Amino acid sequence: KENLEKVRERILQACSRANRNCSEITLLGATKTKPAYILRWAYELGLDTFGENRVQEFLKKWEELKDLNIHWHFIGQLQSNKVKYILDKVELIHSVDRPSLVNEIQKRAEKKNIEKVNILIEVNTGEEETKAGVHGKDELFRLTEYILKHAPRITIKGLMTIPPYKENPEDVRPYFAYLRNLKKELEEKFNLNLPHLSMGMSHDFEIAIEEGATIVRIGSAIFGERA
Repeated sequence: KENLEKVRERILQACSRANRNCSEITLLGATKTKPAYILRWAYELGLDTFGENRVQEFLKKWEELKDLNIHWHFIGQLQSNKVKYILDKVELIHSVDRPSLVNEIQKRAEKKNIEKVNILIEVNTGEEETKAGVHGKDELFRLTEYILKHAPRITIKGLMTIPPYKENPEDVRPYFAYLRNLKKELEEKFNLNLPHLSMGMSHDFEIAIEEGATIVRIGSAIFGERA
């Protein structure tokens, strides 16, 4: 409870600095490895949006917490062969980054008769070998074009990134600014309205909010021992 209050206060302060309305920010609890009863506690304290990284773990929690009105997001790397298990259970997939995954989502949406699948395109802003996501503007534009042309059941809602880790959160600011600018260029080029920027985690979410984040993915600052 204390951790959650501290995080909310920090969000409030970041919004104030950036002259933003706090209602624009979705606080997402990043709950990888956390047992279902912990999520239930957080829900009782007013946190209703959770992001999971692993399909099997997510399905178990989804089953255990079916009685709650949770907004589930999938935030981890998604293998094509796991798409069919989550498509009708999550509101937003944060990690779409390749045509083969797009094809699978489109195919499964048709099979399950799901009209609209909301996704974010993941951008590898640091162009790190170890991370998923499209590299650079050209690749982002190509994937967007591919989705618009070949996947009518997929709706692009914005962009997501996991920037390189920096000891000083201020050093991450350029990556967040880069993603914000990419979103703007994408909107202009394809005449899209992209409401979301999913960026910022426990270490750097205030900087992300100052740079335009609409979804912050917070794990340890809420669920760790201390904020």
